[in-house]
Amino acid sequence: MEKQDPAVEFAFDADDLLGEGPVWSATEQALYWVDIKYPRVRRWTPATGEQAAWSVPEEIGSMALRVQGGMVLALQHGFATLDLEDGTVTTLHDPEPDQAGNRFNDGKCDAQGRFWAGTMDEEEKVASGSLYRLDADLESQRIVEGVICSNGLGWSPDGGLMYYTDTRTHRIDVFDFDAATGDIANRRTFAEIPADHGVPDGLTVDAEGALWVACWGGWRVIRFAPDGLVDREVMMPVPQPTSCTFGGPSLSRLYVTSAKVGLDQAVLERAPKSGCIFAIDTETRGQGDHHFAG
Repeated sequence: MEKQDPAVEFAFDADDLLGEGPVWSATEQALYWVDIKYPRVRRWTPATGEQAAWSVPEEIGSMALRVQGGMVLALQHGFATLDLEDGTVTTLHDPEPDQAGNRFNDGKCDAQGRFWAGTMDEEEKVASGSLYRLDADLESQRIVEGVICSNGLGWSPDGGLMYYTDTRTHRIDVFDFDAATGDIANRRTFAEIPADHGVPDGLTVDAEGALWVACWGGWRVIRFAPDGLVDREVMMPVPQPTSCTFGGPSLSRLYVTSAKVGLDQAVLERAPKSGCIFAIDTETRGQGDHHFAG
């Protein structure tokens, strides 16, 4: 492990096996996220310390809050909804009934309220995954094919670009994005992660158009400027930061989830807070997490 950045604060003792997909609720001033392997959705309110959890019937890759209340989920075998009042999970549909070795992974809503989520090969060897777009009518479309491990998503502040990561390529790609239709085009490489920096996992785009990328296995979060150059590296006290989002009253506090799955005892002794949530106060603001329109 390299030296921890002094800006990194221990925020919440989540003790997740595979914490992922943080979403900030500005209305509640609360952080939601998932523990993929547990599996459950969790909520923590920093100002009060209040916490809650909702168990789900299978591994959960990601989720988003809904405009009408509750959540939309990307479960292991398809899309579903969650009623936060009574915990009821309602299945929508599985777009990959023929891909038993796949599961859904990271997902996020665009500014128009469409939920994007992708699948991955559980063994991360075969390009059997895809990226899907779930529209407000609860119908999904396959947008990108040939993915090994679908992961981080984000959009530029002007809505003209969409960023996307297939983790095993060690790249973050960018598409031209049509905000009105949800169509993407002109895929190209935005940035590459060196092998000794881990692999790109979840990401968020701040109000200046810079990307904050959690590097699994790399003990760090990297901020890329809009031109793709490294602007800042934040060294973490855990080897497996998984994703990040901006929260707090001014959306300037970066919350980072992490995982302890797969770590041996020697690494856990070096990084005992693996699976917990960290926070970084920044000099920029996030764009805010969007709700699903369906």
